[in-house]
Amino acid sequence: MSDLWESMGPALWPAFWITIQLTFFSAIGALIWGIILAAMKVSPIPVMRGFATAYVNIVRNTPLTLIVLFCSIGLYQNLGLALAPDNANFIENNNFRLAVLGFVLYTATFVCETLRSGFNTVPLGQAEAARSLGMSFVQVFGLIVLPQALRTVIAPLGSVLIALTKNTTIASVIGVSEAALLMKTELETHGDQILVIFAIIAAGFMVITLSEGAIFGWAAKRWAIKR
Repeated sequence: MSDLWESMGPALWPAFWITIQLTFFSAIGALIWGIILAAMKVSPIPVMRGFATAYVNIVRNTPLTLIVLFCSIGLYQNLGLALAPDNANFIENNNFRLAVLGFVLYTATFVCETLRSGFNTVPLGQAEAARSLGMSFVQVFGLIVLPQALRTVIAPLGSVLIALTKNTTIASVIGVSEAALLMKTELETHGDQILVIFAIIAAGFMVITLSEGAIFGWAAKRWAIKR
């Protein structure tokens, strides 16, 4: 046990720090892209609605592992798309950013559908009144519909974030040194202590996800619109 902790202990926080960073940057990107997709799905322009619908249906039903591998093998290795500056840490930084890109592309579809359910809670008369005053679609969406929809789906968005946190383990397939890769490395070195290693990694994820759940639960009670 002492040998395991000497090996795993110093690497535990750096690994989970990478997991937290993956979650944070992916969540921001997924929220932005998800809002854009949601706006396109309710847009009066048929082409935009068609694109958003096709994108959500295709990406949401594609395994996340394939999307992350596509970002690494397809975009970087075959098309030469580099997302990090060429320096000593290029591979590490580039793999991290490619993983974030994959998580953003995938998670945004769930953000989009969550927001779209929130749109249904906004009284239709508000949008109609705004249009009668001469407001454009962008103004109606950004000033009236989206702010109310966001407040009604705080708790569901928290569930999406928790799922994203757990999905970050897939980043290990392209060599991102997060918690799942640490677990794999320790299992190869200390194969006789599998349950202990699993318990340590699981406890780390529980701390992160339970904290996220508590924060979004509080935010939902604080800011959610009660109808």
